[in-house]
Amino acid sequence: MKTTIYTCLFLVALFLQLLAFLNAFPLLISSPILFITIFILLTKIVQRNRFKGF
Repeated sequence: MKTTIYTCLFLVALFLQLLAFLNAFPLLISSPILFITIFILLTKIVQRNRFKGF
């Protein structure tokens, strides 16, 4: 469930980045948002598959 939410946030951030490339949204705001969402999404995916021991 959480991965779905983070994926939706990633898609929104990607859309904002696309708008920034079209000069409809500030690039200085959309780039950190995209970086943070990618970082959180990858962290959650890797953390879910981590071996925690016996």
